[in-house]
Amino acid sequence: MITQDPVIFGLLATIIGLVFFTSTSSHPIWRQVYRFIPVMVMCYVLPSLLNTLNIVDASHSQLNSISSNYLMPACLALLIISVDIKAILLLGPKIVILFLLGSFGVIIGGPLTLLLFSYIAPESINWVGADAAWRGMATLAGNWVGGTANQLAMKEVYEVDDNLFAIMISVNVVYSAIWMSFLLICANHAKAIDKTIGADASQFNQLVNVTENASKTKLQLPSLHSYMQIFCVAFGVTGLAHFGADILAPFFAEHYPATEKYSFTSSFFWVVILVTTVSVILSNTRIRHLEDLGASKVSTVMLYFLIANMGLQMDLTMIDDFPIYFAIGFIWLTIHALVVIIAGLLMKAPVAYMAMASQCCIGGAASSPVVAMAFHRSLAPIAIMFSVFGYAWATYMAWICAEMMRITAH
Repeated sequence: MITQDPVIFGLLATIIGLVFFTSTSSHPIWRQVYRFIPVMVMCYVLPSLLNTLNIVDASHSQLNSISSNYLMPACLALLIISVDIKAILLLGPKIVILFLLGSFGVIIGGPLTLLLFSYIAPESINWVGADAAWRGMATLAGNWVGGTANQLAMKEVYEVDDNLFAIMISVNVVYSAIWMSFLLICANHAKAIDKTIGADASQFNQLVNVTENASKTKLQLPSLHSYMQIFCVAFGVTGLAHFGADILAPFFAEHYPATEKYSFTSSFFWVVILVTTVSVILSNTRIRHLEDLGASKVSTVMLYFLIANMGLQMDLTMIDDFPIYFAIGFIWLTIHALVVIIAGLLMKAPVAYMAMASQCCIGGAASSPVVAMAFHRSLAPIAIMFSVFGYAWATYMAWICAEMMRITAH
């Protein structure tokens, strides 16, 4: 078995490179493979085979520590600094309210789903330990409000069992794909749906006109200078967060030990909170324009290494609890959908608003532009802004959801 970190890291890099290379291949076989299996899933599952087949022994590897302490915070920082809060608030109250309610539907849906299962099938899920259902659901909340980076962050904060986390990754992939397909079908019948529900599309039409006439910021060609700035901010914020966490975590552990159940004594918890807070502040400065230099692409590279490393911790032979968690995911997603649909109907919002608000939560920045463009191509930048904004507050919201689920579980 391979135990050397440099070799393991090299294998992960090779796997990621091959996945991206084959994903752009015109060969019919590869086109069929990636038609059904997303690139992100491939980058997660293939490294897991190294562990499952006993090719690699990562039990004593330092890569996991490096990923959680360095790559994770840096990735979050780069994702969040591109948030343009002022622009989002200028888009109109209906779509903003729907997005907020969509996130609320996710946050409240978790505890409600867990409460439901505590009555109808309490013996079907684990309630305590590293593989407790609420811990795994906390990571899904992070993804459904923000994105994969937030899901990975919540895994570290709540020390979720690797196999339970693998199940939650699968639940997210399946339901995100199903939900996006449903929304794309709605886009094909948007006018008929709006007419049926009596939606007021005037604000939507005005929004389309504004985005069409808005000046488009051109992505600048990255240079050595711009890459240096990006890495400076990413790891500078990470270092500052670790500095603060090394003060706050021991402080709460010594003076307020009872807060341990809320993760206040966890260094990683404070790292994530501080990275998020500092990055939101920086997003209101000129540093936000690092996005024009390719900050999101750098963060995506980090994200895929994080995903591959997480996959390396998973043993596929130990995953045997799929059915119950897919049932949990179905009920949870249904609660979210009902919140968005009911609110949209009451506000007479067009279906485009409801679809965008929901997909920006469930799908994130990777897929929300696809749904937005299905309604109108000029809505894609708006979808990205909402999705990126989700990265900024997902840490807080997922934590709130997790603590409510913790209370429900006890």
